[in-house]
Amino acid sequence: MQGKQPRLRDQVRAVIRVNHYSIRTEKTYWYWIRYFIRFHQMKHPRDMGPPEVNEFLTWLAVHRNVAAATQAQALNSLVFLYDKVFGTPLGEIGDVVRAKKPRKLPVVLTHDEAMRIINHLSEPDKLIASLMYGSGLRVTEACRLRIKDLDFQQQVITVRDGKGAKDRTTLLPATLIEPLQNHVESIRKAWQQRSEEFLHPVSMPFALARKYPGASRSLAWQWLFSSPVLCTDNLGNVSRHHRHISSVQRSVRGAAKAVGIHKPASCHTFRHTFATELLKRGNDIRTVQDLLGHADLRTTQIYTHVLGQGFAGVRSPLG
Repeated sequence: MQGKQPRLRDQVRAVIRVNHYSIRTEKTYWYWIRYFIRFHQMKHPRDMGPPEVNEFLTWLAVHRNVAAATQAQALNSLVFLYDKVFGTPLGEIGDVVRAKKPRKLPVVLTHDEAMRIINHLSEPDKLIASLMYGSGLRVTEACRLRIKDLDFQQQVITVRDGKGAKDRTTLLPATLIEPLQNHVESIRKAWQQRSEEFLHPVSMPFALARKYPGASRSLAWQWLFSSPVLCTDNLGNVSRHHRHISSVQRSVRGAAKAVGIHKPASCHTFRHTFATELLKRGNDIRTVQDLLGHADLRTTQIYTHVLGQGFAGVRSPLG
């Protein structure tokens, strides 16, 4: 007798994890798959195809007025479902009404505004925000740093498994070397003394826990910013995870409000500000692209529009 077919969500989760997609991608894809199912009155996606996908994407553009990037995200989620999970590529979906909601320029802080927010934060969020501004890290990337990712000698930070599952290196600001070294030293002392927080291993990516069984308890693999709460996976294994992203986001929003910043500042605003400050100071746009980890130069070029008259350090021939 054939076994019961796994639930759709379990099928999606299994394929995503086999392909080493991030947890955030998993949540995003499942959000749009579920939205698609609900839009079609809980009809199973196997019983639908290109016409239903076309209808859903067009509805998003016409009735929900979503941005073009949001519509593309929904399409990517459904293409993944049919291609990777069902093994039947979606194929031609016909003419879809494309979302035309213009992309807004990113919110950017002045250097003074960024420092006012940072200086209002308590540790470890102050150090995390400093890395987002000083190194151009996404909040996810900053929270997921491990001790081994810092190279104080070369003043380089290695970002592992960033957006698009890519690694890259970026700047380690000279002003952060001493506070980061002190922070690492405090972790090292607690680790050597086998403090209560180190009784459990740190969570490890993919199959590395099996490949390097001792790594999860080694100093090099310790989170730079650990969560104060232990986590338990589906198998009942207890481990220590990194600081939760939403916790940092709340702290930054609260600090911006407290110091009187009336712009809609968020964690990602520090990354935008990093990019515009580098361009304003005459740095080459391709170097900024590499530091940010942008696959397409056009993504980086949006910051030249933010600069207005400065336009990435270029001056008019009239002066």
